[in-house]
Amino acid sequence: MELKPIRTKRDYEAALKQAEAWWDAPTGSPKAERLDVLTLLIEDYESRHFPMEPPDPIEFLLFIMEQRGLARKDLEPFIGSRARVAEVLNRVRPLSLEMIRSLAEGLGLPADVLVKRYDLRQAA
Repeated sequence: MELKPIRTKRDYEAALKQAEAWWDAPTGSPKAERLDVLTLLIEDYESRHFPMEPPDPIEFLLFIMEQRGLARKDLEPFIGSRARVAEVLNRVRPLSLEMIRSLAEGLGLPADVLVKRYDLRQAA
């Protein structure tokens, strides 16, 4: 396969098929080198044609908690008291800048996702 820009859906599908064929190429081999370049071309096409919105910060936190086996109590060092964690996760209180910094540094989470605006529950 000749490496070239991916401009159409047909080009994209052919590139995916070729990437799959080269997937197990030995590191450093010519096929592995081509796979590296092809992967960049595929990523570029996908970013232009299938843009992904950043996730909702609270949904992201809940996902991270599930993936890492964390309980609400595990967020207390980063967010504050048990009640404060509950308020944030229940969308009563927004994440503060200090909470975002603490979560980013302490748990290695991307601050740009946590800083995104999200809906809070309306007061009763």
